[in-house]
Order: sequence, then C-alpha cells, then structure tokens
Amino acid sequence: MSKDDPAATILLVDDNANGLTARKLILVEQGYSVETALSGEAAWELFQTIHFDVVVTDYKMTGMDGIELIRLIRESQSPARIIMLSGYAARAGLTPEAIGADELLAKSNKEVPELLRAVKKLSARPRGRGISSARTSGQAASRRISTKRAG
Repeated sequence: MSKDDPAATILLVDDNANGLTARKLILVEQGYSVETALSGEAAWELFQTIHFDVVVTDYKMTGMDGIELIRLIRESQSPARIIMLSGYAARAGLTPEAIGADELLAKSNKEVPELLRAVKKLSARPRGRGISSARTSGQAASRRISTKRAG
C-alpha cells in the first residue's frame, strides 16, 4: 500500500478478545484503519454508522454468528467485501458462495499471511452491487447466451 493510496477501513469481528487484538495490531501495522467488535450485534451497529471497505468476521460467536452478520450486510446492498474466519469451515463444509463471503479462511498457523493477502486483494477491488444482484446478472447473461444459441 503506497502513501498515496487511502488505507482501507476494516471491521474486525470476533468474540475472542485476544484474537481480535492480535489481528488488529497486524492490520494497523500494515497501514489499515481498523475498528473492532466483540459480537455480531456490536458489529452490525458499527456497520450502520461507519463505511467499511472490508469486514473480517468469525463464524461462531455468541448471539449473532458470522453468517447472520454477512446476511445483514448483503441485504443492506453495501459494497463492503467480506472475509469469514473459521476454525470449523472445512468440517462444516462451508464455502464462500454458500455463506455470501468473498473469502473464507481457516484459523490456523497460516492465518496471518492468508488474511493479509485476502485483505489486500479485496480492498483493491471494490465490490459492485450486492451478491444477489451479481448472481442475478450472471444468470441473466447465461440466459442471453442460451437464447442466442437457440435462435
């Protein structure tokens, strides 16, 4: 990230305060502006008042989980990009498409470089309209191609 580029604003969400603090320190050190929330509910409150370029959320949290938070963000038609972190993703058979996230990362010893890679990639490419409209556009394009072949 060059000094001329504005830093992406990131919302980190995890009910594990130690993990939240560690991730925040790493991202701030890389030049990002970071806000944190210890619950999905607190994250949603912040999200409605502050523009975030990227949201990084844990999957399993007390109260509102990461999937519910992602659903609310997508329904708001926000262009924010979303990364879900999970220690359960592989076992639960989660995929980014199924949960509405742009990236799904496993909590592991490789988490830090993967998180930095994903944040850099996603903050450089703003999201178009919400995920549902992207899927709808893709389906419409597929129908147009099918119609042309049939005609």
